[in-house]
Amino acid sequence: MKHWNIYLSGEIHTDWREQIIGGCQKLELPVTFTSAVTDHDASDAAGDVLGEENDGFWRDHKSAKVDAIRIKNLIKECDVAVIRFGDKYKQWNAAFDAGYCAALDKPYITLHGDNIVHPLKEVDAAAMAWATTPEQVVEVLKYVIAR
Repeated sequence: MKHWNIYLSGEIHTDWREQIIGGCQKLELPVTFTSAVTDHDASDAAGDVLGEENDGFWRDHKSAKVDAIRIKNLIKECDVAVIRFGDKYKQWNAAFDAGYCAALDKPYITLHGDNIVHPLKEVDAAAMAWATTPEQVVEVLKYVIAR
């Protein structure tokens, strides 16, 4: 049986990642999960090792590029991505990850509530599935992997 590499992208304020990982472990699916750095402060400071910045734009710019080294490689290596959009914050980074997946022809599943269907219509149009709960994601992965 194939071992699947699943990239988890998106909001960092809820336990959706743990729910998906736990659900897949319970089913004993042959999967490995990867993700961007989910510690917000660490991600924001990723470029600080390259020198202090007084301008927030340049600090964010350097950190985004350092973060992108990890993200771009993990997305390229994944078999499928799960991209979560939460209600509290705008996850522009997740939308960018979805676009990158689409450009690389990587299948992805979006995970979000129905209250943001309209702003995500293009992102959802390129997705292979739209789920509203982590449990639905686990069921899709079970079907795709275990059949």
